[in-house]
Amino acid sequence: MGLLGASPPAPAPTVSIDPTPIGPAFRTDQAFGAGIDGMTRGGVDELFTAHNIAWMRKAGLKPVTYRLRTELAIEAWHWGNEGAWSDPAHAQGYWTSSDDPKAPILITWGYRLPRRGDTVDQANNDGYSRLDDGDPSTFWKSSPYLDRHYTGEAKEGPQWVVLSLDAAAPIDTARIAWAAPYARRFEVQYWTGVDEYDPDGDWVTFPHGRVDDGQGGAGLLRLADRPVHARYLRLLLSESSRTAPPGAADPRDAMGYAIGELGFGVTGADGTFHDVVRHGAGPTLQTLATVSSTDPWHRAVDRDVGLEQPGFDRLFASGITNGLPVMIPVGALYDTPENAAAELRFLKRRGYPFTQVELGEEPDGQNIAAEDFARLYAQFADVVHAVDPALKTGGPSLQDGISDVWLAPGADRSWTHRFIAALRARGRLSDLGFFTFERYPYDQLCGDIGARLRRQTRGLADTFARLKADGVPADIPWIVSEYGFSAFGGAAEDDLPGALVNAEIAAETLSLGGQGAFLFGYNPNRPWQHGEACVGNGELMILEADEDGQATWALPAFQGARMLSQDWAGPGGRLLPAHSPVLAADGTLAVAAYALRRPDGSVAVLLLNRGPATEHPVRLAFAGAPPGGAVQVVQYGPGQYRWRADGVRGHPSRDQPPVRFVLPSGRDILRLPAYSLTVAVFTPR
Repeated sequence: MGLLGASPPAPAPTVSIDPTPIGPAFRTDQAFGAGIDGMTRGGVDELFTAHNIAWMRKAGLKPVTYRLRTELAIEAWHWGNEGAWSDPAHAQGYWTSSDDPKAPILITWGYRLPRRGDTVDQANNDGYSRLDDGDPSTFWKSSPYLDRHYTGEAKEGPQWVVLSLDAAAPIDTARIAWAAPYARRFEVQYWTGVDEYDPDGDWVTFPHGRVDDGQGGAGLLRLADRPVHARYLRLLLSESSRTAPPGAADPRDAMGYAIGELGFGVTGADGTFHDVVRHGAGPTLQTLATVSSTDPWHRAVDRDVGLEQPGFDRLFASGITNGLPVMIPVGALYDTPENAAAELRFLKRRGYPFTQVELGEEPDGQNIAAEDFARLYAQFADVVHAVDPALKTGGPSLQDGISDVWLAPGADRSWTHRFIAALRARGRLSDLGFFTFERYPYDQLCGDIGARLRRQTRGLADTFARLKADGVPADIPWIVSEYGFSAFGGAAEDDLPGALVNAEIAAETLSLGGQGAFLFGYNPNRPWQHGEACVGNGELMILEADEDGQATWALPAFQGARMLSQDWAGPGGRLLPAHSPVLAADGTLAVAAYALRRPDGSVAVLLLNRGPATEHPVRLAFAGAPPGGAVQVVQYGPGQYRWRADGVRGHPSRDQPPVRFVLPSGRDILRLPAYSLTVAVFTPR
């Protein structure tokens, strides 16, 4: 008998499943995969051991996509170590790997670009711009592959360089030391917006900033009679001299634009120029420079020994691909079409399975204009289809599905919409055979993690809606080419929240009509401190490694991947609408539900309790009726896992597999522990 005056317990809310399928049928061996990326020095040998491969394959993520870290590092990729230089006498120029090498390809490297223009990159960020490095012997040069000779257009699009000062400063003079080829026609401009993404911002040419008869050389250009206060400064280059440096023999040396050093400031009454640009050979020593493109010319001495990519022969021989086709990349931003064609001929010569070729890696994050990337995309699609017309080209692996242009005027702020429009205008939209983007919901891993988990669901739905509005064709596969809690490391990723957000991104992708999702952080790793102390030590990883890089502990992301791919999805099936009424105090879903019907008629429901402290009892109903018999349950939560924080030596203090039990017929209440993943499988009445 209850206490006098006590209210009866509230009935358990019902998670209802609608029998009407949503979206097409999917196969698990296509829908849930993982990415293999570039690594730091020694990482390839450390990863590709029988022990690690066996552990990784246990996660149940079957297909693999090969990620190209060299592209993010602004480096040319020698996917093969045998090949030819365009200038073999000096071991420099443009590289093409051999499509029939004598030795197996086990490890490959990226090569730094000595004509680099960007201060910042998306990889190790240890390179720097040659525009303001203080060295008169170096120079930035734009990509020759944006010249009309390669694009086939009657008129080439402009190229540009931008310097972002530390703060707004008075500017009335530019100091430009041109290299070859120089700009005959250009404009020097300043940005009027309050920040880089101000929709009302515009580039305004300085009063004396337009030059129509440039002669190259080095000197000062007076831009205005009175200084203009500005932070963002741009050279817009519209006509090249098409001149090459002395002794140059390659036609590409005369294509594009080249600048040796660039400064801005004011000229005093005594005629002295006062430069406000910081010049130095390092990313923290110079003013931030960003460029429209970079020439992939490089030398043998430019090899980056600190960044490795797994060789194709090692990748396919290891077993990590499960014998399935691999999504293959080519370096469209910092490579040559000739090298890409050789890569694909090599793969076909070896008989390695692949059907999809991804062009580019995060071009939006590297601030290349969408229209310029469309020009490069079309060129690389041509060489892919020349090797094999049946291959599907796709991309561009956006760093985020919602991608806005940077420091660009006009009403159209969407990088994706502008890219799609540029392909369509060239009659090349059919070359977009699949569309890829990345999903890392949060940059910041401090604060209320539970609230962040609950908001993730709406965020991915908003991304799909934005891509639809941007004009991404609905009749091609949409693929999340990388996903995880954050692109930055933090303790939450290696605890139960990491498993919850990963499982939901993959399941939600399918429910929204995506074809599949590839988890990032597949290889064993160790927890590091990233950024602020409040994020804790962590890393994108499903397995924690020992000091020798060998998998030692299975983290929640590993158990979540197994539950997703094996216990929930099984062989695959069709998604069903699932409705959860369990809300948190802020009105967001406390419990998310994803259901599917398998080919054998059974129904599997994935239930994610995103609350850090509250258990939720629920009932299940299919078409308004409870399950027809016993419910098979797999559950993983705080009872199976606990993390012991200890800096880089942190590891699980409790590391058990999910529990499995049967909810007998007639017992319809299923209890969902706080921060837990549950899979319930039953046969409807």
